[in-house]
Amino acid sequence: MKRLILSLMAAALVVGTSTTSFAQDTIQQRKENQQKRIGQGVTNGSMTAGETAKVEHQERSVNQEIRADRKSNGGNLTNNEKAQVNRQQNRMSKEIYNVKHNASKQP
Repeated sequence: MKRLILSLMAAALVVGTSTTSFAQDTIQQRKENQQKRIGQGVTNGSMTAGETAKVEHQERSVNQEIRADRKSNGGNLTNNEKAQVNRQQNRMSKEIYNVKHNASKQP
């Protein structure tokens, strides 16, 4: 019986830590993907300098908020904060798409 309880506790611990790591990896991966998309927009001329600066500023604000939230929670994000970051990253993704596909082109 002790073995079963210890095994269950160990499994719960592994699942709990891997979920936290997964969420942090997902946030980081999305940041990297969005930076690549911005870079591609600059390279191919579909984003002007002003559009790029605006999107980069918004991205910086989200990143600062993430750092502040992690600092206040001992290095982790709460589930509500993760959901909020996900919504913000969704908005950023749509903004990047809209900017890259609008009529203005870089000369």
